[in-house]
Amino acid sequence: MLTLRKSRERGYADHGWLKSFHSFSFAGYHDPQHMGWGNLRVINEDRIAPGTGFGVHGHRDMEIISYVLAGELAHRDTLGNVRGIPPGDVQRMSAGSGVRHSEFNHAPNESTHLLQIWIEPNVMGLAPSYEQKTFTDDCKRGRLCLVACGDGAHGAVIIHADARLYAGLFDGAETAQLTLAPQRKSYVHLVRGELEVNGTALTAGDAALIEGEHLLRLAHGKEAEVLVFDLGA
Repeated sequence: MLTLRKSRERGYADHGWLKSFHSFSFAGYHDPQHMGWGNLRVINEDRIAPGTGFGVHGHRDMEIISYVLAGELAHRDTLGNVRGIPPGDVQRMSAGSGVRHSEFNHAPNESTHLLQIWIEPNVMGLAPSYEQKTFTDDCKRGRLCLVACGDGAHGAVIIHADARLYAGLFDGAETAQLTLAPQRKSYVHLVRGELEVNGTALTAGDAALIEGEHLLRLAHGKEAEVLVFDLGA
């Protein structure tokens, strides 16, 4: 079964310096019908104004992935990491027993556009850790590139969660398929462009919530960038 959720159905918050769409209940946005999907708890599409950002704040027991679409995100944390995250990089922070960090857009004239993703870990109280890797457009062109998983297969960043995250770029005749375990859940988030998912048309910001299916088929992309999650309970 595939359930389409349109971009306009997401929660939205405008804080002036931050404009954010929430795929699931988050902060001031609460929707009991959208508290998460499997162990996926947060997808926030954030736009951070120039010269602003999130001050120092803490997290515990969550796998946090940042996927930058435009601009750059400056990250600093209590583990000693001071990094810039550009488009094409996937950053993973395992909050574990506790970590504090800040995230800023230091550019004077350009907004930072990114997805913040939270996945519930399968082990609590781990020592916090950090990882960041680059996945080029060539890696994602016309295929689903594994960018995050539990065992670091194919060079993916390691998340301490029963989940696999793929990223892909599709245009024209490019297609991809992914075998699914019907007892698991899948989630497709279309970052930009247009794409058909198992015959259902998605446009930018739309999502497909999938369960009980054996196969995922992606086709008829128009400058599409997509994230696909294979999720545990």
